[in-house]
Amino acid sequence: MTTSEENYLKVIYHLSQVSPKGVNTNAIAGMLETKASSVTDMLKKLSDKDLVSYQKYQGVTLTENGFLSAKMIVRKHRLWEVFLVEKLQFSWDEVHEIAEELEHIQSMALIDKLDAFLGYPDFDPHGDPIPNRQGEIKKTSKLLLSEAELNQEYHCVGVKDSTSEFLKYLDKQKIALGSVFKVIEKESFDDTLTVEINAQEKIISNKIANNLYVQ
Repeated sequence: MTTSEENYLKVIYHLSQVSPKGVNTNAIAGMLETKASSVTDMLKKLSDKDLVSYQKYQGVTLTENGFLSAKMIVRKHRLWEVFLVEKLQFSWDEVHEIAEELEHIQSMALIDKLDAFLGYPDFDPHGDPIPNRQGEIKKTSKLLLSEAELNQEYHCVGVKDSTSEFLKYLDKQKIALGSVFKVIEKESFDDTLTVEINAQEKIISNKIANNLYVQ
């Protein structure tokens, strides 16, 4: 598979998490910043390789082969993110773009050894699950901080928004995976939260609360 084909599969995989019945070609074009006509041409190529099922005007879905292939790309990406953070001391807001390059390494023997070297992690530095060699993903129950109940203790287990800007903001607020939250008050006007984080009281906007996963 070419780098471009892998990028398309990964984007379709991520979009299919919210549109399991079929991904719109315009949505793919938007994610990849390309023209819809270019998307259509690529989908025909992927369909010929039995990686997607595509019918004009009806969206696209991954075939069984495409689904597994996409999971392996995601697996490589997230394992490299773990390596970059844990072994090379990159911060969690720096690793996405580097992992975007490393995920296209084709040697599965290397990735298997990387997985073993890291101790077979289940989650990447942003809390996203890492598929194993068979494409299996560990399931966990989690909710957004905005959905948390008052006076209950929660731990931060992931982020919905993994952009560099958001992660840097969290660093400034000293919020990270494992941070302990307790919602003290919820403002009825705009859903702003007053929370206790690691024994310190902070004000959290609804936008931030809607991008933090807790458990």
